[in-house]
Amino acid sequence: MATDVTPGKLTAWLNDPAEPHWERPRPDGADMRKDVLGTAIFMLVGLGMIVLTKSMGMRVEEEEAWRAYAATAAMIAPLALRRRFPITVLLVASGLFVGLSYLSAEASVLMPFQVAYFAALYAAVAWAPDRRLLWLALGLVLLAMALWIIMAFTTASAADEFGLGQADQAEGPLGQITAAVLYNTVMNFAYFGGAILFGRNSWRSALQRSRLVAQTDRVREQAGELARRAVVDERLRIGRELHDVVAHHIAVIGIQAGAARRVLGKDPAAASQALRTVEGSSRDAVSEMRSLLGVLRSETDTRVDRAPEPDLRDLARLEVEYRESGLAVEFHRAEDRPGDLDDVPAPLALSVYRTVQESLANVLRHSTAGTALVTLRTGRDDATTAERPGWVEVEVVDDGRPRSGTAGSGFGLRGIRERVGLHGGEAEIGPRRTGDGWRVRARFAVRVREAAPIA
Repeated sequence: MATDVTPGKLTAWLNDPAEPHWERPRPDGADMRKDVLGTAIFMLVGLGMIVLTKSMGMRVEEEEAWRAYAATAAMIAPLALRRRFPITVLLVASGLFVGLSYLSAEASVLMPFQVAYFAALYAAVAWAPDRRLLWLALGLVLLAMALWIIMAFTTASAADEFGLGQADQAEGPLGQITAAVLYNTVMNFAYFGGAILFGRNSWRSALQRSRLVAQTDRVREQAGELARRAVVDERLRIGRELHDVVAHHIAVIGIQAGAARRVLGKDPAAASQALRTVEGSSRDAVSEMRSLLGVLRSETDTRVDRAPEPDLRDLARLEVEYRESGLAVEFHRAEDRPGDLDDVPAPLALSVYRTVQESLANVLRHSTAGTALVTLRTGRDDATTAERPGWVEVEVVDDGRPRSGTAGSGFGLRGIRERVGLHGGEAEIGPRRTGDGWRVRARFAVRVREAAPIA
């Protein structure tokens, strides 16, 4: 029976099947400075330990003293970039591990040299963005390990100087070299296996933290949206009540005013009573309207920003805001006639702005994309005039993949469709037909106000 092997299954152990494309956030400038400082401190400690081992007599005869220092420093130096370029550092460290062991057999068996390689391997598994490429890198690591073990026991000087050549002191059923090879093989598998396991745990812990943060943000956003919706629904209810109250009192006022007009000359007393009813109904209407409007006025309304509503000129501000949040936004304009976008009416311009704003917010929250393309277009049809375009269209596309665990409430997309519907337009929202990514296309009809007929 053939085995079903897919790339997802190959990387499942180092990756996460639920989010195979998740990438751990790269270190920022502060993290890079910490890595450089930590590497410098580790290098000083490593060189100091070589001084101690040489002072203790743990050295290889006939090896120049500088070799151990140079090999240790060269092995530690790439660790400064271990989180920024994890796989590259691992490959470089693997090459250095083998090559520098020839330069200094003394340094290759000391702890600073070994710990540096451990750190490079751990960082690669913990920070590598491409988990498939990581598998290939780990294959090279195993090859480097095998070469190092073979090299270590084919270099007679290393074995002799560290006491492995004194066969008269060996005890046991195995030969001295055989036992040493097996011992070092087991130790290195445990050594490198431990680095891989620790790195994998670190990567999965970062993924779990990312999920928790995303879930917290989503719950907070949904709670805020639900609260806002509750307020909107309550205000709509109050608006209906306001309509009913006003309609009732206006109807009463109309009926009583008509009755007063008809009996004004025949029955002044009845007319006076009808007018008193009109007066009372008008006062009741005003009182109830004030009461209902008082509910609509919240404390936040007194502090609301009175700045003008945004329009198409404010899209440049959106570009800056989202770029600071990690999403690069590109704006393109395609006008049927120069200046068409400048002539878009203010209410329509606000709807276009809100559509772009909501679309970019969705890309930032729910997609792995790092860039988004926003295109504004205008066009005409046979029913339009020369003064204004027949329609204005906005399209927002990205090339990312859906971010698992970031499903929203759906209110934002529904709001886009409602805005487009109010302007007699159409909206297309969904995955792109070619390639990865999401596409929002909204076409708004530009209504041209006809001139009033001359009487």
